[in-house]
Amino acid sequence: MKFNKTELADFARVYGFHFDVCCGDILIADFLRDAERGLAGKKSYMPMIPSYLKPAAKPPAGRKVLALDAGGTNLRAAVVHFDEEGGAVCEGLVKASMPGSQGKLDAEGFYAALAGVCAPLLEREPDLNGIGFCFSYPMEITKNGDGIPLVFSKEIDAPDVIGHPVGAGLCAALHKLKLKAPEHIVLLNDTAAALLTGAAKIPALKPSKLEEHQAPGKYRQYEPGQVMGLILGTGFNIAYPETVIPKLGANSYPQIIVTESGNFNFRYQGLIDKDFDAATKNPGAYTVEKAMSGAYLGGLCLRIFKKAVEDGVLAFARQDELLRMESLQTRDLNEFLHSPLSGAGFGGIFAPDEIDAIAAVCYLAGIVTERAALLCSSLTAAAVIKMNAGGNPLAPVRIAVEGTTYLIYHFLRESFEARLRTTLAGFGIHDYIVMPVEQASLIGAAVAGLA
Repeated sequence: MKFNKTELADFARVYGFHFDVCCGDILIADFLRDAERGLAGKKSYMPMIPSYLKPAAKPPAGRKVLALDAGGTNLRAAVVHFDEEGGAVCEGLVKASMPGSQGKLDAEGFYAALAGVCAPLLEREPDLNGIGFCFSYPMEITKNGDGIPLVFSKEIDAPDVIGHPVGAGLCAALHKLKLKAPEHIVLLNDTAAALLTGAAKIPALKPSKLEEHQAPGKYRQYEPGQVMGLILGTGFNIAYPETVIPKLGANSYPQIIVTESGNFNFRYQGLIDKDFDAATKNPGAYTVEKAMSGAYLGGLCLRIFKKAVEDGVLAFARQDELLRMESLQTRDLNEFLHSPLSGAGFGGIFAPDEIDAIAAVCYLAGIVTERAALLCSSLTAAAVIKMNAGGNPLAPVRIAVEGTTYLIYHFLRESFEARLRTTLAGFGIHDYIVMPVEQASLIGAAVAGLA
């Protein structure tokens, strides 16, 4: 079977996962409408969760906090403080698998695992100024800074934890170990943590090509613009500063809003998307996240490849092995896409001379990547518009991005940034800064813990 991109593109359109069946302007309008409903406390796909946190430009120096990062795959903890220049210093970093990612846990087992990671750090530093806990799942933030999980995404299996305050559960588990837990504990989402890190670390500077040519090392100076946080890693989410939050009434003051945009109403869900969604642990929820995040891209593409074999648009000698595959991790697919002719990993099911089949698989995966870039850029642009942050070219919005999917997935970053520029230009927004922020979950948690 010869590589035929027209046939493959038509196959993608028939099953609804081609990027050209999606309209970015409609996605933006859907986002803005649903965001307003969520802010008003009405039924919404995006709950628009208040964080009760304000962006802080510079955290206080010298004070130490325990920073925790509960992500989709890993749990990390460290003792963090900031120097006089605002630089973060992380000490004693501990890393473990995220509780519930390796199998179902009850609440006691979940918190015992969290406390076990914290224990060596608290034993070494018993007099900390607080705990900042970046908990990367949908939760309601209470006025005292605790967080109540609403649901677990990213295939975490700990149902007993839902509906109960995480900070209180962690403190109880620490007390069982006879450890002194700081009284001050703040829960926040990873997207809010990215925003706080961006506010602290992204300067109001941008390389100037003219000055760089004339005098290397020069930068263009801006007024400090607003900051938004974007996560594109295991999951997807957006956080931004909001000034009008009707559902809070008298408590409505400017603060960070976590949109939970991974659960955005994805109206362009195709037939294979729906089939894939039905097989996940939370069918019907987080449909847009399942179309573009690291927890799902591998599994979604595997279903597409299988359907392509079944429909006869993909054929190779060992295709029955592909049909028998139960899973394909996104990292393994990404390694294949970066080096499709190496014969390693997933690419090992293809013979060296099956170039057309390899090209077909790469082409189909590329369509999925381009759709992911379109979705992410449209929703990011919608958040920038919602912030009203594009009106002043002297104070560009600063978009702080964290996530390995954004950083290393094959051609996703390039496609996202190209589409974002085109989309924002269509709304008259030409100047902005997109910058990855390293260790954002830990650093943002530390900033929140010192708030």
